[in-house]
Amino acid sequence: MKYHSILFAALLANASILSAQEPPRGDPLAGYLFPPELVMSNQLAISLENEQRSRIMVELQQAQSVLTEVQMRVGAESERMAQLLSAPLVDEGAVLDQVDRILELEREVKRRQMALLVRIRNILTPEQRRLLNAQRGKL
Repeated sequence: MKYHSILFAALLANASILSAQEPPRGDPLAGYLFPPELVMSNQLAISLENEQRSRIMVELQQAQSVLTEVQMRVGAESERMAQLLSAPLVDEGAVLDQVDRILELEREVKRRQMALLVRIRNILTPEQRRLLNAQRGKL
C-alpha cells in the first residue's frame, strides 16, 4: 500500500508533464476535459471508485513513460537548435528544418496529452464530470 501511495504522489507531481494546465476561462474544451490532478484532488467529492482510480493510474503511468522519453528528445533537439543558432553565420534552412523537428515532437506531446485527457474523461461517469465542472467553478 505504501508503494502505491508513493507512486501516486510521484505521478501527481509529474501531472504538469502529462496534461495541460487548468484551462483558461472561455476555453471551449474546459467543460469536457479534466486534468488528472483535478480528478485526483476531488476523488471523494465525485465518489471516484477504486476501479476508476486504478484505470486512471494505469493511464497516467503509461503516458508518463512515453511523454518523458519524448520530452528528453525535445531537449536534445533544442540543444541542436542552440548549436545552429550559435554559429557566426546561421544557416536558415538548417534552422527551419530543426524547427520542424522540434514542432513535430511538441505536436506528439500535445497529441498524447489530449489522448490521456480523453481517456480520463471516458473513465468518469456523466455525474462525476458534472461534479468536476462544479468544483472547477469554485477555484
